[in-house]
Amino acid sequence: MNHIPRRTRAHLSQFTTTQLHLKNPLVVAFFAFSYPGFGHLMLHRYLKAFILIGWEIFINNTANVNLGIMYSLQGNFETAKEVVDERWLMVYVGIYMFSIWDSYRSTVDLNKQYLLANRENAQIPVLVIKPWDINFLDKRSPLIAGTWSALVPGLGHLYVHNVITGLFIFGYTIAILYFSKVPLAIHYSLLGKFELATNSLNMQWTLFLPSIYIFIIYDAYTAAVEYNMLFDIELTTYLKQKYQHTQFKFPI
Repeated sequence: MNHIPRRTRAHLSQFTTTQLHLKNPLVVAFFAFSYPGFGHLMLHRYLKAFILIGWEIFINNTANVNLGIMYSLQGNFETAKEVVDERWLMVYVGIYMFSIWDSYRSTVDLNKQYLLANRENAQIPVLVIKPWDINFLDKRSPLIAGTWSALVPGLGHLYVHNVITGLFIFGYTIAILYFSKVPLAIHYSLLGKFELATNSLNMQWTLFLPSIYIFIIYDAYTAAVEYNMLFDIELTTYLKQKYQHTQFKFPI
C-alpha cells in the first residue's frame, strides 16, 4: 500500500508558489507591527492580509494616526493631540494588537507544520501549466529580486513568481504615491524648488511608504532565498530516489 503523506511542503499554482518553511516569529511580528497585514502577507495568508491592510489604510487616515506620529516625533505633542481623532483611535488599537499577536501565533503553528511535513518528505511539484501562466521551480537571484523591489514596488515579487503579492503591492503602492504626492515632490526637488516640494507632500499618506518599502525589499529577497532552498530540496530528493541505489555503501 502506497504511503500518502498527510502534509506537503509546497504547492505550485499558476499565480504563486506557497511553501512551508521555518520563519522567525519575531520577524513576522515586527512587520505586522510596522504595518498591520504585512506579517500575514509574508505567510501567504492572503485573505487576512488584505482585510488588515485595507482596514489599516481606512482607520489610519480616519484617525490621522500618521500625522499624530509625525508631530510626536517633532515634539509637538499638543498638535498631535489635536489632529488625532480619539474616537477612531480606540478602535485602531485593538485590531493593531490582534495583527501582531495573530501573525506571531500563526508563524509558530506553521513552523510546527513544516517540521512534521519535512519528516514525511512528501513529493514537491516542479511544474504547473495553466491557461493564465506557467510556474516552475527554478533558481532565482535574491539580489535581483531585492533590487527590482527597490526600483518599482511589486516587480521583485513578480520576478520570483509571487504574482498575487506582486500585483497587490504594485497597485497599493501606486495609490499611496498618488495620494502622498511624492512624485510631485521629487519633480520639484529636481528643479531645485525644495520649499514647493516640502509643501506639496501629504505627510499622512507619505508616512506609509517607509514601512512598505522595507517590507517589499525584505520579502522579495527572502522569498528568492526560500524558493532556491525548495529547489535544492526537491532536486536532492529526486536524485536520491532515482539515481542512488538502495544498497549503495558510502565510502568511509
